[in-house]
Amino acid sequence: MIEVERVKYVIWSADMERCVRFYTELFGGQVLKQNEHIAEVEVCGATIGIHGGGEGKRTWTGMSFQVADVVAAAQALVAAGGTLTRDPQPEGDEPPHLAMCADTEGNEIMLTRAR
Repeated sequence: MIEVERVKYVIWSADMERCVRFYTELFGGQVLKQNEHIAEVEVCGATIGIHGGGEGKRTWTGMSFQVADVVAAAQALVAAGGTLTRDPQPEGDEPPHLAMCADTEGNEIMLTRAR
């Protein structure tokens, strides 16, 4: 068995400052370390490794952020400079549980609600 010390998502950024600001201000992330080439931001116990040199192209990350209100979170994400690639959809009597999004650098993420 391998003893795992930490799990980290790695994404690319064309603008390091903008990307770090997106994850710290929108999701309340804490900067663990940062220099001109890399940054690590912790959000809810998970580490997002941000590497410079990105081209800003759309890239699927697999990252999902569970929130209480997907619609409100999607609005906040857009206000923070992100984009919606699939708006939250009504689901009968239930509030929307999913929004497909992209951060300021084109990294695709999801906003989800517990069901």
